[in-house]
Amino acid sequence: MRILLNTLWIIFGGFISAMMWLFYGLIWCVTIVGIPVGLQCFKLASMSFNPFGKQILYDNSGATSFLLNVIWFLTSGLWMAIVNCVIGVILCITIIGIPFGKQFFKLASLSLRPFGARVERVHFF
Repeated sequence: MRILLNTLWIIFGGFISAMMWLFYGLIWCVTIVGIPVGLQCFKLASMSFNPFGKQILYDNSGATSFLLNVIWFLTSGLWMAIVNCVIGVILCITIIGIPFGKQFFKLASLSLRPFGARVERVHFF
């Protein structure tokens, strides 16, 4: 079921979200100082390619991740969150699109504060 939902996810807008993460990752990697931010973007692009069966956990990582989240929010995060929320709202108009819209809302919250976030697989028994 997870494979089917992730395949449909790519069709219903997941590709757009993943490309945004990859784009911002490339932009951040242009400078040496931005390479850690770009690497985090690449990790989260993989989450954006197949979000079903994964959950986001936040750690209290301290001042470094808070500072990076503030810089991220001001430069890239706000726009990514807006795009993900708009696509999520559009998908939630129909009953079939609600699971996909919920994933976009999950990615929108991740877009606002990606540092200190950890992505883990959810194991179903």
